Amino acid sequence: MRAYVIGNVAIDETISVMSMPEAGASILGREETRDLGGKGANQAVVMSRTGLLTTLVTAVGEDFRAQTIRDQLAGEALDARLLSSPHRTSDFSIIFTTPDGENAIVTTTESAEALTLSEALAPLGDAVSGDLVVLQGNLSEDVTRGILAEARRRGLKTAFNPSPLRPYFAELWPLIDIAFLNRGEAESLTGSSDEAAIRRLAEAGVSQTVLTLGGNGAILASGHQVLATVPARATEVVDTTGAGDTFMAVALASAALRSTMLDAKAIHHATAAAAITVGRRGTRSAFPTKAELAGILAGE
Repeated sequence: MRAYVIGNVAIDETISVMSMPEAGASILGREETRDLGGKGANQAVVMSRTGLLTTLVTAVGEDFRAQTIRDQLAGEALDARLLSSPHRTSDFSIIFTTPDGENAIVTTTESAEALTLSEALAPLGDAVSGDLVVLQGNLSEDVTRGILAEARRRGLKTAFNPSPLRPYFAELWPLIDIAFLNRGEAESLTGSSDEAAIRRLAEAGVSQTVLTLGGNGAILASGHQVLATVPARATEVVDTTGAGDTFMAVALASAALRSTMLDAKAIHHATAAAAITVGRRGTRSAFPTKAELAGILAGE
């Protein structure tokens, strides 16, 4: 089985601040890290570190960031399909992080939204029924819809993380097998919360839902039925950047490597991996290593 992650890649610049800036305010900060990021790249990197065969399809510009992206992805065991977007800048994120580990992120999506449907679909020519297509919210509406429709037509499994949030995402549920979303996203897209939101997603056609609850853990449901409520791991929170991507990637990989649907074990594995990420500064540099992930996946 192979996972095809189609999404964005960015350079993350993390700035440490004592508190989040208010409108009109000028505050002091300190650059903590400059790292590879972007939700698509994050999920692909973590999946590949689990040992799951992974292809990343993404777009970069023609600038100094593009070379940095290529250099960092070259160090990962994944098939990176980097499509160059002429006369555009590569995407980047400015991340403000506070001493308690919370963050606020501003991300550009010029390159991600320039990815065309034909470019995005080309790598799927090698996909076989049962392979996994993983999407987030950074691509254009036409491309996102087109990928999901083609994946459904070809018998590929689809996993979707509706972030950053866009209003039309509520129309995509019939094309999605697995949805990963947090409480705020669930309320925005369904008008309901927690188990009521899960029921709404099941009625819309989603087969499995993972609802993340921050420090309160996560709920896994299959259709209308809640299969597991898994608590978060107690850990010191240093930086939450990339934790959600780590969680989703490991949950999907755990199930895929065991040739099963998402189950409680996959969510426990994902929770353990996310706890490692939040305990470190940075994005790619904070992700669990191959050895750490092997240890997690070998556990119950």
